[in-house]
Amino acid sequence: MKLTILAFGIARDIVGGSFWAVDLPGDTPTVGDLKQWILEKHPPFGALASLQIAVNADFADDDLPLREADEIALIPPVSGG
Repeated sequence: MKLTILAFGIARDIVGGSFWAVDLPGDTPTVGDLKQWILEKHPPFGALASLQIAVNADFADDDLPLREADEIALIPPVSGG
Protein backbone atom coordinates (compact mmCIF):
# COMPACT_ATOMS: atom_id res chain seq x y z
CA MET A 1 0.00 0.00 0.00
CA LYS A 2 1.37 3.39 -0.99
CA LEU A 3 1.30 6.00 1.77
CA THR A 4 2.46 9.60 1.93
CA ILE A 5 3.78 10.63 5.31
CA LEU A 6 4.46 14.11 6.65
CA ALA A 7 7.54 14.37 8.86
CA PHE A 8 8.19 17.10 11.44
CA GLY A 9 11.16 18.08 13.61
CA ILE A 10 13.85 15.42 14.02
CA ALA A 11 11.69 12.96 12.04
CA ARG A 12 12.13 15.23 9.01
CA ASP A 13 15.90 15.14 9.50
CA ILE A 14 15.95 11.33 9.79
CA VAL A 15 13.94 10.70 6.60
CA GLY A 16 15.53 13.57 4.68
CA GLY A 17 12.50 15.72 3.93
CA SER A 18 9.05 16.93 4.93
CA PHE A 19 7.21 14.39 2.76
CA TRP A 20 7.99 10.71 2.61
CA ALA A 21 6.41 8.21 0.22
CA VAL A 22 6.44 4.60 1.41
CA ASP A 23 5.14 1.37 -0.04
CA LEU A 24 4.02 -0.62 2.99
CA PRO A 25 3.50 -4.36 2.46
CA GLY A 26 0.04 -5.83 2.95
CA ASP A 27 -3.50 -4.92 2.00
CA THR A 28 -4.64 -3.47 5.33
CA PRO A 29 -1.62 -2.33 7.35
CA THR A 30 -2.14 -0.72 10.73
CA VAL A 31 -0.38 2.15 12.48
CA GLY A 32 1.55 -0.49 14.45
CA ASP A 33 2.71 -2.10 11.20
CA LEU A 34 3.87 1.32 9.99
CA LYS A 35 5.79 1.97 13.22
CA GLN A 36 7.54 -1.40 12.94
CA TRP A 37 8.39 -0.76 9.27
CA ILE A 38 9.77 2.70 10.12
CA LEU A 39 12.01 1.28 12.85
CA GLU A 40 13.33 -1.41 10.51
CA LYS A 41 14.08 1.02 7.66
CA HIS A 42 15.32 3.92 9.80
CA PRO A 43 16.90 2.66 13.06
CA PRO A 44 17.57 6.21 14.37
CA PHE A 45 13.85 6.40 15.21
CA GLY A 46 14.51 3.78 17.89
CA ALA A 47 16.65 6.28 19.80
CA LEU A 48 13.79 8.78 20.16
CA ALA A 49 12.04 9.04 23.52
CA SER A 50 8.71 8.71 21.73
CA LEU A 51 7.18 8.82 18.28
CA GLN A 52 3.51 9.55 17.77
CA ILE A 53 1.68 8.96 14.52
CA ALA A 54 -1.29 11.11 13.63
CA VAL A 55 -3.83 9.95 11.06
CA ASN A 56 -6.19 12.54 9.62
CA ALA A 57 -5.17 15.08 12.31
CA ASP A 58 -5.82 12.73 15.27
CA PHE A 59 -3.26 10.78 17.27
CA ALA A 60 -3.69 7.14 16.29
CA ASP A 61 -3.59 3.87 18.23
CA ASP A 62 -1.44 1.04 16.87
CA ASP A 63 -4.46 -1.03 15.82
CA LEU A 64 -5.94 1.65 13.51
CA PRO A 65 -6.05 0.40 9.89
CA LEU A 66 -4.47 2.70 7.30
CA ARG A 67 -5.82 3.69 3.88
CA GLU A 68 -3.97 5.25 0.96
CA ALA A 69 -6.05 8.45 1.25
CA ASP A 70 -5.11 9.01 4.92
CA GLU A 71 -3.04 12.02 5.95
CA ILE A 72 -0.30 10.50 8.09
CA ALA A 73 2.14 12.53 10.17
CA LEU A 74 5.15 11.54 12.26
CA ILE A 75 5.22 13.57 15.47
CA PRO A 76 8.56 13.25 17.29
CA PRO A 77 9.10 14.34 20.89
CA VAL A 78 9.22 18.11 21.32
CA SER A 79 10.72 20.35 23.94
CA GLY A 80 10.50 24.00 24.59
CA GLY A 81 10.20 26.59 27.17
